[in-house]
Amino acid sequence: MAICLLFHLALLILSSSSAPASANSEGEALYALRRAVKDPDGVLESWDPTLVDPCTWFHVTCDGDNRVTRLDLGNAKLSGSLVPELGKLERLQYLELYMNYLEGPIPKELGGLKSLVSLDLYHNNLTGSIPASLSKLSNLKFLRLNRNRLSGRIPRELTKLGNLKILDVSSNDLCGTIPTSGSFSKFSEQSYVNNPRLEGPELMGFVRYDTSGSCD
Repeated sequence: MAICLLFHLALLILSSSSAPASANSEGEALYALRRAVKDPDGVLESWDPTLVDPCTWFHVTCDGDNRVTRLDLGNAKLSGSLVPELGKLERLQYLELYMNYLEGPIPKELGGLKSLVSLDLYHNNLTGSIPASLSKLSNLKFLRLNRNRLSGRIPRELTKLGNLKILDVSSNDLCGTIPTSGSFSKFSEQSYVNNPRLEGPELMGFVRYDTSGSCD
């Protein structure tokens, strides 16, 4: 009887210790974002790193396992930069950070968000190139990066995103040719407007995808 009780006690300890581990890791990732941004309206005031998990924080949604699935911070007047730690939110489905004042690059670590359905970073001041690592987001349906200051080429790897339904990279400073293979075959020119240095698209082979030279 005593052995049975000890066994069940061990199971309880293991289950109680493993669940907060992932929650704490995700809380640390989100708190890294809080530290990296300025928050004039205090929308992140509830993001308290001393709590067991971030599921009680405002603008954060979790699933039944207390894993983060949504981050809704659109139009929150946040400034500062994105952080690579966001790539640790493995069950995140919606990353909504549109209409803020975020600067700097899009972290390549966002390619680790294997559950992501929607990536909305439009209407910020993001710079640098679009990470080719986003091609790993096999569940991605909505990719909206418009109205930033992104430069460089559109990574051709993104054409592998078979579930992509909406693409908008308009109003940036992108350059090179517009890929039209794979999932990109269904996107109209509205996805790319107001990028004066973009060429193409590579329609019917008349304009080839140019990987030589620099267009930074």
